Amino acid sequence: MKIHLLRSTRVVYSGNAYLILGNSNSLEDVNSLVDVGTDGSIVDRIASIQTGLGKRPVERVVLTHSHFDHAGGLSRVIQEYDPETCAYSTIEGVKKRLSNGEVTVLGDEEFEVLYVPEHSSDSICLYSSRTGVLFSGDTPLRINSPGGTYREDFVSFLEDLLRRNAKAIYSGHDAPVLKGVEQIIRNSLRNVEQSEIIARVTR
Repeated sequence: MKIHLLRSTRVVYSGNAYLILGNSNSLEDVNSLVDVGTDGSIVDRIASIQTGLGKRPVERVVLTHSHFDHAGGLSRVIQEYDPETCAYSTIEGVKKRLSNGEVTVLGDEEFEVLYVPEHSSDSICLYSSRTGVLFSGDTPLRINSPGGTYREDFVSFLEDLLRRNAKAIYSGHDAPVLKGVEQIIRNSLRNVEQSEIIARVTR
């Protein structure tokens, strides 16, 4: 799996987008985007990346949630590539609704959809058990001190991440975290457990 971090070239406030390709750019790989940023300018950057002969540069888009800085550029991406578009909630332009626990292929790896309604009611993460790669969107994973309010679901999610042994975090705004992931999550869990916990979400 090859992961390209893409950022908007035209606007200041935009989430990260990630282009995921297979290691060999094989025909059976699924060239995919996780999030698209605010304005669609990532299309210009994708044009400079080798995405495989005879393949569409983007065949699938998965949105981590519907906020404009992650989903605002979807119409431009659809116009350019006509990909399958996926999200947890109904968003204009999305063709397929994802469900918790569903598995989808990005590049040449399988990723599990993890529903995490902490940042927003439609937030998901995407996790590859084989590689330990987690696309987290805006789900907060670096929580440096106790305080605030968190849902029971989020406590369970952090506990589950520790059991899964995530090795890399590709978030919605920060630089990728490729070292010390277990300790980051462990610290966050400890701080969340010392904060106010409210009832579980059921959807």
